[in-house]
Amino acid sequence: MKLNNRVFLVAVAGLLATLGQALVITDGDGASPSDGRGVSAELFSDLEELARLVDISYCVGSTGVYNPFKCLSHCDEFEGFKLVTTWNTGPLLSDSCGYIALSHPPYAKRIIVAFRGTYSLANTIVDLSTVPQEYVPYPADGDDDEIFTASDNTKKCDNCTVHSGFWSSWKNSRSTILPAILLAKQENPDYQVVLVGHSLGGAVAALAGLELSLRGLDPQVTTFGEPKVGNGEFAEFINAAFRLDLSTTSSDRYRRVTHVNDPVPLLPLKEWGYASHAGEIYISKLSLPPSITDLEVCEGNEDERCLAGVETADSLEHMTTQTSSAMIQIQQNANEMQMQLSLIPAKYRLWELFFSHRDYFWRIGLCVPGGDPGSWRW
Repeated sequence: MKLNNRVFLVAVAGLLATLGQALVITDGDGASPSDGRGVSAELFSDLEELARLVDISYCVGSTGVYNPFKCLSHCDEFEGFKLVTTWNTGPLLSDSCGYIALSHPPYAKRIIVAFRGTYSLANTIVDLSTVPQEYVPYPADGDDDEIFTASDNTKKCDNCTVHSGFWSSWKNSRSTILPAILLAKQENPDYQVVLVGHSLGGAVAALAGLELSLRGLDPQVTTFGEPKVGNGEFAEFINAAFRLDLSTTSSDRYRRVTHVNDPVPLLPLKEWGYASHAGEIYISKLSLPPSITDLEVCEGNEDERCLAGVETADSLEHMTTQTSSAMIQIQQNANEMQMQLSLIPAKYRLWELFFSHRDYFWRIGLCVPGGDPGSWRW
């Protein structure tokens, strides 16, 4: 498939994701679902904090993150954090940027590893290259580690394939990230390893989290706008490694946050052999910022009531089965969407297909060259 066809499919997915907002059903008073799918105040606060921490990773490669923990983004909101290291492997498909920091009391004791997402429009398009390769959950050649043995069936991933670009990003940064994490854990044995990533960084965080999990470090992984990393067998491997199941109880080990206006987690497409894993937490509100009632815990790998619903026509069936009050809410959502789209130039909406998913809780843009994309003129 040629690149221009891929970009066209991305645009179609983005349009479907936007239109999917008109089908979001809430209680008549706008409250979160009353069937136990809502999130706790503690979880909402945790996700909001992690969104700020992953935004700081965008300073790496631009304005920088410096000791003890300084940057042009939200670093001053985390007084007492200590920067361990940063990394930047380059500007191409296989690039990976981010930082490692220690979160000291009064914050939770954590070793935070933040993976930056895509950095330019061209980079984003290239990231959607769909070439898969075999996934073998062992260290690279020449890395002797007894914890990984081919005879250990619990560490095998039969028939698993992953996106070659995402795999390259992890391989190219692994030699910097892994030793720093292991040393920090050795020096701070009671600190939890917490991985957070956005977009491409979410995919790399998934691969890093798997290796750390197999090493027995029991990491917590949270991603925002994570694309599909591999095939169905790989998705089930993640589910098993992080004990994700089909219940609506949010796992505290892996949270995959998606947004109604973000097509990136729908890519690469199913038709290309890619699949989502479980652990999804869905933000149903079109505009920023969302509130706790806008977040919903999803079931399984692809809950039709969450972002996966925009990939199928099944969501349209909801239109004929809702109460009159729910239909009023749908119309209000549709009117809001239409009003917003009418005020935004077409070129900006195309930009949003690739970048709006960066702003899951508010529009930040502090470390993007040129500042907040929302203030740019076309």
